[in-house]
Amino acid sequence: MHIREHRDGFNDGFTEITSTGDDTGIALGVHKFKGGERYVDTAKSETAWLLMDGRVSIEFGGEVYEFQRRSLFDDLPICLHVSAGTEVRLTINEDSEFTVYQTANAANFSPRLYREDDVESEDRGKGQVGDTCWRVVRTIFGIDNRDPASELVLGEVITLPGRWSSYPPHHHAQPEIYHYRFNEPQGYGHGELGDSVLKVRQYDTVKILDLNDHAQCAAPGYAMYYSWVIRHLPDQPYTAPEFTEEHTWVMKSDAMFWQLK
Repeated sequence: MHIREHRDGFNDGFTEITSTGDDTGIALGVHKFKGGERYVDTAKSETAWLLMDGRVSIEFGGEVYEFQRRSLFDDLPICLHVSAGTEVRLTINEDSEFTVYQTANAANFSPRLYREDDVESEDRGKGQVGDTCWRVVRTIFGIDNRDPASELVLGEVITLPGRWSSYPPHHHAQPEIYHYRFNEPQGYGHGELGDSVLKVRQYDTVKILDLNDHAQCAAPGYAMYYSWVIRHLPDQPYTAPEFTEEHTWVMKSDAMFWQLK
């Protein structure tokens, strides 16, 4: 469930981390481009291209749009989401990196380019239990803004240094993948997977299955980023997580909790 072999980073070109044939049914990969490259390909399944870093031009709807992203922590995401059979055309203006998410969905839907203004960014947990679970959640496409034929939900979480995210512990039937980055290469955090605790580092990936609770925390001094992608199940689309009942009291803004006197 914990994929750790990429901690030294990714080579140029495409690196597969998970595949649609594994237990999540979600393929995750990293595609690193050199400046000056041009990429043209036809998607073989539902695919989302999430810009992590760099400056690129994306041909979309007969127009060409140029985007850049310098910081996962400070800049909102840019993402191209297409169905199988859609041509993807990228011009790489400088060294750039994408994470690529796929699932075996043959249904057709209109491609969409999610830009900064399309992304819902929320301060979740702010004001609760001394701001200890305050994090920034960016939903790129979900239930409210996805095509009904899509079988994925995609977003990002920024965990503030020394704080918790995905908290209170929660679970859902649908499979999910987290892919981690830190603001410093030596940064780290911990992720709960049921009763197991995983020490997560730069470029790690965790697969979440079997209704396991999956709360996270970042070490003090280090901001923790993770992308999250969920696959809908047949007749059971993802809508919202189920929080573990014994910890839901922390969600109340006036919750009383012990503090140092």
